[in-house]
Amino acid sequence: MLITRSPLRITLGGGGTDLASYYEKREGFLLSAAIDRYVYILINRTFDQTILLKYSKLERVKEAGELEHPIAREALKMLGLEKEPLEICSMADIPAGTGLGSSGAFTAALLKALHSYKGDITGTRQLAEEACEIEIGRLGEPIGKQDQYISAYGGINCMTIRKDGFVEVEPLNVTEETLYDLEDNLMLFFTGYSHRAGKLLEEQDTKSRGHDEEMLKNLDFVKEMGMESRKALERGDLRRFADIMNVHWEYKKKRSGGMSNPEIDGWYEYALKNGAIGGKLIGAGGGGFLMFYAENKADLRRAMGRLGLKEIRFRFDKEGAKRL
Repeated sequence: MLITRSPLRITLGGGGTDLASYYEKREGFLLSAAIDRYVYILINRTFDQTILLKYSKLERVKEAGELEHPIAREALKMLGLEKEPLEICSMADIPAGTGLGSSGAFTAALLKALHSYKGDITGTRQLAEEACEIEIGRLGEPIGKQDQYISAYGGINCMTIRKDGFVEVEPLNVTEETLYDLEDNLMLFFTGYSHRAGKLLEEQDTKSRGHDEEMLKNLDFVKEMGMESRKALERGDLRRFADIMNVHWEYKKKRSGGMSNPEIDGWYEYALKNGAIGGKLIGAGGGGFLMFYAENKADLRRAMGRLGLKEIRFRFDKEGAKRL
């Protein structure tokens, strides 16, 4: 048996500019961080010459083409393992649909496991690109490239996505002190809502492809704010970073009516009155996790506890997708 894992992520800036409908016109920029919450894949050979796939469902088939799970099906096909007798089991620290890039992490972990099973030597970029090819190229999901890349690479990275789709990955250049302060003062609280990112991203994708000027200007501004976030962090100005989070969230909400709801807005405002300096909803919107930057964490933790919101504590992951 072999086991792999790949990290989930939080977006620190530029979210939404990694979709082809935007970066093919203007180039994208994101600031993304991998966290120590993971998707795990376990692989073992079966004795009965079938493929057994265990996730939220259980599938047993004779060959990959019969699988209902689209990512698993395409990954096995891509690596020429359509009829390999395999048992594949997936587990995760945090459930899907919560805005932390679980689909990209699942794909990266699965590909890492299948390559390891075959004895392949794979580079980080290859893993990220193959994950993008499966989700975006083969399955046609209206998503960006951030999740697959940050899960493969790990760390905190600046990603510039050129018009031809090439992703330039550059580690954020911060001091150890800034890194520790950022890690200590960022807090995640689960809203209780899960969501389907595809629906919200499809709305953005359709408008961007249709040259909707309001949508493109919104994403232009979000990209600029992502670059400003990078500058703030690299000079150690964490309060400026927190202020930008608030601005980013206001612009993010303008992209879709489904991005937030009155309850989420109320929690957000309550947090700002009880210790949070800046915050936003992580992921495509509609649910998942609220992320706040707070120097007075105890007050915010108590306040969110009164609302019944569960905190998920985390550290940054520096390794990316790996075999355990």
